[in-house]
Amino acid sequence: PLVFCCPPAVTSPCKILKCNSEFWAATSGSHHLGAEEAPEFCTALRAYAHCTRRTARTCRGDLAYHSAVHGIDDLMVQHNCSKDGPTSQPRLRTLPPGDSQERSDSPEICHYEKSFHKHSAAPNYTHCGLFGDPHLRTFTDTFQTCKVQGAWPLIDNNYLNVQVTNTPVLPGSSATATSKLTIIFKSFQECVDQKVYQAEMDELPAAFVDGSKNGGDKHGANSLKITEKVSGQHIEIQAKYIGTTIVVRQVGRYLTFAVRMPEEVVNAVEDRDSQGLYLCLRGCPASQQIDFQTIRSAQASEGRARRKGPSLPAPPEAFTYETATAKCREKLPVEDLYFQSCVFDLLTTGDVNFMLAAYYAFEDVKMLHSNKDKLHLYERTRVLTPGNTAPMGTHPTLWVALLCLCWLCLL
Repeated sequence: PLVFCCPPAVTSPCKILKCNSEFWAATSGSHHLGAEEAPEFCTALRAYAHCTRRTARTCRGDLAYHSAVHGIDDLMVQHNCSKDGPTSQPRLRTLPPGDSQERSDSPEICHYEKSFHKHSAAPNYTHCGLFGDPHLRTFTDTFQTCKVQGAWPLIDNNYLNVQVTNTPVLPGSSATATSKLTIIFKSFQECVDQKVYQAEMDELPAAFVDGSKNGGDKHGANSLKITEKVSGQHIEIQAKYIGTTIVVRQVGRYLTFAVRMPEEVVNAVEDRDSQGLYLCLRGCPASQQIDFQTIRSAQASEGRARRKGPSLPAPPEAFTYETATAKCREKLPVEDLYFQSCVFDLLTTGDVNFMLAAYYAFEDVKMLHSNKDKLHLYERTRVLTPGNTAPMGTHPTLWVALLCLCWLCLL
């Protein structure tokens, strides 16, 4: 009885992103301000520091929080700001039309494609995406549905790290979705300083955690830039110095991730044994993968059980297989794995936003994938449910021929 009478303590979420966005709003254009504006900048810095102190308890283990604290100390020293003084946040002067932090004279080394004339062949680009419950498309075009609850590395190479945190969609459910995303761009020659980007549910900032929108104070800083496409819903990060484009969206409550990256950058890892640790390259561990067919059978059984009695909890909006396929077909007319993942997510969660997540994930593939013949992926070696055949499936006759060939080789 004590368990039911005493609800578990709720931990307040880290609000460092709110502190970052408030500081950026207050200091927009401050890099171009004259010395007479320094007192206002220092006031904004003190307000920023005060905000981080308020959230210190809940942000103790947060990378973005520690990055912000160190960044504030550095800016205090650079601008000769006193830690004592007013902390009301002023609205500083914005940039005049046509002015920006962009630098057109960035060194060639800070533009990956421009520097490629020194190589014998043009770069090959690859794509990785994560969306929904969650579904992963790796750099090798392998498509998986995974559990991966908690924090997992998506990318980890010499230039950047990407980590996602997946949380349960419904209490007691094995369905998870991405609730937090951290991207670390490592310092690179004269191009960019180290920058950290962090997003989480209901917080999709259009700036790095230190409030900046480019790569810092180095000569090629503009080779790393954040652009807000749709406020609070869609941002794009261009890292031209490594030929990389990253798209982050919030769809419903959860985040999606997509990246376009040269193979040379993908494979730039000092310790090649560690490559197996990140999902975009090697995929999810076998123990974390979910088989579509097994889950479909379980979903059908659950649907029959719900009709017989209230023993199983129903999702917020109950979908049958027929209504889920009809709903997904509205946005995804081709019955590929994006379509199948949409059906899977609607049956698992009952949240129609997962249909939009699958739709936008495929839109990002169309924009980022370099091979337009490989946009759609299909289940090639498994039999789909009746009435849903894979257009690129392997014909049984071919399997017989391959088996005969293998037998002859053994003889």
